Amino acid sequence: MLRPEHIGQEVALCGWVNSYRDHGNLVFVDLRDRSGLVQIVFDPECDADSHQLARTLRCEWVIACEGKVRARGAGLENPKLDTGQIEVVIHRLTVLNTAKTPPFDPDTAEQVNEELRLAYRYIDLRRRSMQKRLQVRHRVTKIARDYFDQQGFWEIETPMLGKSTPEGARDFLVPSRLCKGMFYALPQSPQLFKQILMVAGCERYFQIVRCFRDEDPRADRQAEFTQIDVEMSFVTAEDVMTVNERLIARVFQEILGVQVPLPVPRMTYQQAIEEYGIDRPDLRFEMKLKDISDIAKACSFKVFTDAVQKGGIVKGLCAPGGGKYSRSDIEKTLTDFVSDLGAKGLAWFKVAPSETRQGLELKSNLVKFFTPQQQQEILKRFDAKADDLILMVADKPAIVNKALAPLRVRLGKELGLIKENDFRFTWVVDFPLFEWNEEENRYDSMHHPFTAPIPEDLHKLDTDPAHIRSQAYDLVVNGSEIGGGSIRIHQPAVQAKVFDLLKITRKQAEERFGFFLKALEYGAPPHGGIAFGLDRLVMLLTGTDNIRDVIAFPKTQRGQCLLTGAPSEVDPSQLQELNLRVQRHHQEPKNQAEMQ
Repeated sequence: MLRPEHIGQEVALCGWVNSYRDHGNLVFVDLRDRSGLVQIVFDPECDADSHQLARTLRCEWVIACEGKVRARGAGLENPKLDTGQIEVVIHRLTVLNTAKTPPFDPDTAEQVNEELRLAYRYIDLRRRSMQKRLQVRHRVTKIARDYFDQQGFWEIETPMLGKSTPEGARDFLVPSRLCKGMFYALPQSPQLFKQILMVAGCERYFQIVRCFRDEDPRADRQAEFTQIDVEMSFVTAEDVMTVNERLIARVFQEILGVQVPLPVPRMTYQQAIEEYGIDRPDLRFEMKLKDISDIAKACSFKVFTDAVQKGGIVKGLCAPGGGKYSRSDIEKTLTDFVSDLGAKGLAWFKVAPSETRQGLELKSNLVKFFTPQQQQEILKRFDAKADDLILMVADKPAIVNKALAPLRVRLGKELGLIKENDFRFTWVVDFPLFEWNEEENRYDSMHHPFTAPIPEDLHKLDTDPAHIRSQAYDLVVNGSEIGGGSIRIHQPAVQAKVFDLLKITRKQAEERFGFFLKALEYGAPPHGGIAFGLDRLVMLLTGTDNIRDVIAFPKTQRGQCLLTGAPSEVDPSQLQELNLRVQRHHQEPKNQAEMQ
């Protein structure tokens, strides 16, 4: 990148014509490459041929030129550009390639439909903002590789073609030509292979690895994504967290200049759910959730009393300054918001100075259902101040938390409680090992079936599976989980018990994980690891909420690549080699016209 210290130097430049201005005697061109823009000037007194050729240039042509750097005239500097104090007077110009008029201008691409940008991704990627995101992605992986190398880790590649072990999301299957009727699966993660590397004595492994999940459309997911994958032997959960929080601290320091205080605080899963309603809390603002079931069960508001009697809870939050919301805002906008999340309604109180005595009082059409003492208990429970807004939901705990957690974040944003460039980290620990699946009447793993229980809870495998805590840990920043991992089960007997509780039969376990279970029988050390979502981490570092912004060639929500047209049909001869046949699904005609 050229700077004032290069004034007087002869330079050679290559790039794309970003814009041009023909003033007759002088032609000005903004030349663009991945480092930014620089103004080049064509003066007939310096080189008449180059000046004449410059008058034919058009946007996105590719050119090479040579010239001398000089300072811009007084008052002509451009403070918006890093090169705004200088320009290059050209004495030699070569057109390397012409270009068709692009379907959109890279400078205004953000105003263009995303599908069009993805179809012409090579134009979209010429944007400075997109190139900056790719640069940050590169720097993050470079920092990770350097850090882990310094810590004694080996980068080891695991297979892309593996065995289908259907757990969690659907596998992408790859038919084998040489083994007719057999299939590989693309890895959802390197989980089993990296654990086998620990059995093999590699001790410290990492990998920047591609993973694949055939999931239903979701805005923040991609069919293929990238992990910073880590595994360590002879460690505790604290060891893994300590090593990896130092990596994240280095990334934030080098990329953003943000210092992450170490050690990162730990928060139990139970505390996160109780106070924030979610296991990835946004800690940039307070507004903790409060359970008022003990107060609610004694009031005369039937919605609350019925909920508590049926085993539910009444829980709420106090929004500082939320008194500015009108009754219509609350009963329409905010109530509709929580209703979409499964809540049956939203109760509310505004907090105001008392009209009859010193102190505060509640204002709402629900006040009549609460005694003066109960009202004061609510004010005290929420530590409410004048002009605050108390919002409450009554239902089963899962529904209440599911509604209040997003409502809390929405209010935090709308009330201006979140500061820019503020990053708050926490480790969430002590997750339940299992969660109950009511539809299938069995336990599911909260993380995955290879997660180890906390040692003091091991005896509960036989007596109380619902209350076993796991040695799992998630690193959360600003309400986003950027990494998660656990200490693994390394004893075959414990792994067998976990499979039994998950209702995975011995035969199923052998078919799916036999190669791994056999490895555990040959001296597996205690081990654990973590995986960071590289895409999500780069999103956080670059301030975008669109995962497609940080991937060079992303898929749409439907898993399509609009640039290449994938997935696509293949030649029938390829299918024949693989012993496959495509079955066409005929849709019923929608109307009489289609039938004809």
